[in-house]
Amino acid sequence: MKLSARVPSRRSHRLPTRLPTRLAVPLAALALAGVTATGCAPGTSAGNGASEDNKSGTLRVWLFQEVNNKPKADIVQDAVSAFTARHDDVKVDVQYIPVDSRAEKMKAAFNDPSSAPDLIEYGNTDTAGYVADGGLADVTEEFGDWDEASDTDPAAKESVTVDGKVYGAPLFVGVRALYYRTDVFDDLNLEVPTTLGEVAATAKKIRKERPELYGLAVGGANTYGAMPFLWAHGGELAEEKDGGHTAAVDSPEAKKGIKAYTDLFGTDNCPAAKCAQMGGNDNVQTFAGGKSAMVVGGDFSRQAMEDGAVKGKYKVVPLPGVNKGDIAPAFAGGNNLGVLKSSSHRTLAVDLMRELAGKETQRKLFDAMGFLPTFSDTRQQVASDEPFVEPFVRTLEAGAKFVPATPAWAQIDAGQVLPTMLQEVATGRKDVDTAARDAAKKMDDAFQKAQD
Repeated sequence: MKLSARVPSRRSHRLPTRLPTRLAVPLAALALAGVTATGCAPGTSAGNGASEDNKSGTLRVWLFQEVNNKPKADIVQDAVSAFTARHDDVKVDVQYIPVDSRAEKMKAAFNDPSSAPDLIEYGNTDTAGYVADGGLADVTEEFGDWDEASDTDPAAKESVTVDGKVYGAPLFVGVRALYYRTDVFDDLNLEVPTTLGEVAATAKKIRKERPELYGLAVGGANTYGAMPFLWAHGGELAEEKDGGHTAAVDSPEAKKGIKAYTDLFGTDNCPAAKCAQMGGNDNVQTFAGGKSAMVVGGDFSRQAMEDGAVKGKYKVVPLPGVNKGDIAPAFAGGNNLGVLKSSSHRTLAVDLMRELAGKETQRKLFDAMGFLPTFSDTRQQVASDEPFVEPFVRTLEAGAKFVPATPAWAQIDAGQVLPTMLQEVATGRKDVDTAARDAAKKMDDAFQKAQD
């Protein structure tokens, strides 16, 4: 059931009795800066699938290490215990790998099956790259046979899908919504914006009345905070064509969104001299530090707010769309689990993947870590129990979006193509038409290279 797009009343959200240990989620696509922690997919030679499917022995699992890893490790151990109770003569060796060294480890694993794990956690923007490198197994049939899979959020499922085939199971998801300062809004007698136009007008009114504040914190390097503006105006990053992708950031609709976002850079809201270089983390910290009245931040940004000067003085609503009642599409970031193509324990690895990515484990990860479930029904349950996440759940249910499912995205992301475009417009170096056309050419070059 799709949740209502109405703006909730101004009731204060409550904190859970046990504040999640880690509410900033960013092992991969949820980094506060809006840049994926997975970075470029490691280049490898495509591997062949394993000829064995052993039903005993030791399963090797690589998961990302959290800042405070104990809650995650405890939950994983519970899931592993449930799994091994069903399988005689099976052991599970779980290793928590540092995020910073993931690229090197994945490259080695893809190239040397003897050292590779059976199951891995990975950032969802890396799916296409890992598939192209021959690292992930096609589990379309097993995913389809999984009872719980039917409740998977469409955007989350898209993040494990390449060319119509499924290469894993979503583990958690995260999106951004509009944080606003209740004290500022009350002092200035402001209504919560219900359209993107009202967001801009409200931001500029706040800046005029309270010049020490940015109305809405924006950043030229905040790619994932800018995407909702582009999508809300009907634009797309790219279009699929003839088995490949073609850039669409230079379409009339996309350029309307780019203009709407870059028009927020200026002395009347967020001066380009300061804000053009800011990323998502900078924007969140600006709001948390009490220097901005609004920001587009993630469910994973909550701990920064609770640790900052705005504690007890903010609320969250879905970022509105162009028309009243609409919700701007948000980027659906998150992490997935995938079985390696080289695994000699494929059946067991798939079963453990389902256990670790199942509803019970995802609910526990939310309670302990703040990780938002990828199942629609489970998310609605947690929204009922914890009102803070309701705007983010509503945003997901309204229709979140994902980046193009192609290994070219890693090159586009690493090359800062979209931030460069935004910064060029924000600083006046190029107009929207020129910057969008130049960005589209760079994207098309990357798409063509991925196809060659």
